[in-house]
Amino acid sequence: MNSLRLHARQFFLACLSLIAFSGNAMAEAYPVKPIKLIVPFPPGGPTDIVARPLAVLLGERLKEQIIIENKGGAGGSIGADIVAKSMPDGYTLFMGTVGTNAINGSLYKQLPYDMTKDFTPIALVATAPVVIAVNSNDRIKTLAELITDARLKPDTIAYGTAGNGTPGHLTAALFESTAQVKFKHIPYKGSAPAVTDLLGGQIPLVFDPIQSVLPHITSGKLRALAVTSKSRSPLLPNVPTVAELGYPQFESTAWWALFGPAKLPEAVTKKLKLDTERVAQSTAFKDRLGNLGVQPNTDFKESLANFQTSEIAKWARVVRDSGATID
Repeated sequence: MNSLRLHARQFFLACLSLIAFSGNAMAEAYPVKPIKLIVPFPPGGPTDIVARPLAVLLGERLKEQIIIENKGGAGGSIGADIVAKSMPDGYTLFMGTVGTNAINGSLYKQLPYDMTKDFTPIALVATAPVVIAVNSNDRIKTLAELITDARLKPDTIAYGTAGNGTPGHLTAALFESTAQVKFKHIPYKGSAPAVTDLLGGQIPLVFDPIQSVLPHITSGKLRALAVTSKSRSPLLPNVPTVAELGYPQFESTAWWALFGPAKLPEAVTKKLKLDTERVAQSTAFKDRLGNLGVQPNTDFKESLANFQTSEIAKWARVVRDSGATID
């Protein structure tokens, strides 16, 4: 009997060793062919701008080509679904966003994928704040003045965004709840027409990602009242954060992160995580992102999985409170 137990134990330990060896061997061999990186939006947009330098630099570290495939549509859901249904072998990766992997589950009545169950989180790559901006000719000079006006005239101060359910719209909804004010939302079909109307005086205010308003702030045509990130943007060092201005818990950023399909082998996940983090922390990645307001993430103390969980909970509350939905 003791002999049988000994043999069983030896067999079990041998199996564990074989599994560990197989995992290590897979990680050492991976990758052995080009990798697809699905970008769920068209070329030239913020997600594409983040994905392309990441693909080049991560490919150099992995010693294998990473090929970008743009699969836009349905708020990023088409591209996300492709990855969710792909083989978990490390050769199809996803450039996820705050929309595809935190907001859309609450915003859309039906999604073809599950934001957490269908993906393996790898690493947060970059972030960008939303800017609260007015025309430089406007009499409002500070966020405090805007809040005072909004409390005196609820539902009358119009603000433009890139559309219903966008980071700008939901950031505004979060701000309304936090500051206990109420604005009038004017959704546009993209950032460009909203900013054009702000420049032309048709609307007094926008909540929009930094990339779209930065050139006009730099030129002096727009005035930034605040940024919504936890810390100031290096590109707008003189513009305070909402947190600094009396709302210390307030934070809202657009973000981009690398995901794989669910059940990605642990060894492959670890290798991708380590190399992606090193790329994100590199000077080369920062330089390739340029001066568009997107900042590389360099702090990896919190796992992407935990960060995503907190973001899903936060935006679910905002979507519910704002009443925003997209069919």
